[in-house]
Amino acid sequence: MTKNAIIPIRVMVQDAWDQVDIDVGGSMTVGELKARALGLTHIEDPAEDFAVKFRGAELLDENQSLTQAGVVARASLIVVPRRRRPVR
Repeated sequence: MTKNAIIPIRVMVQDAWDQVDIDVGGSMTVGELKARALGLTHIEDPAEDFAVKFRGAELLDENQSLTQAGVVARASLIVVPRRRRPVR
């Protein structure tokens, strides 16, 4: 994938229990993707409270591009809370 190619991906936002399909450029950063997915699912908590996982592993460097993170077309990512929350 080239850095500027548009690719379709699916992002599951656990707190909203919803998934969104997004067409993104390979140069978009992991952090930008996270913020966009949270916005599309109407989550208003700070983006810093969430982590992005791809293929089961957290993408620790949110400043890297999706291309650098190895995200490919039709990939599935998940946005999860960084800390466990108590069950009420």
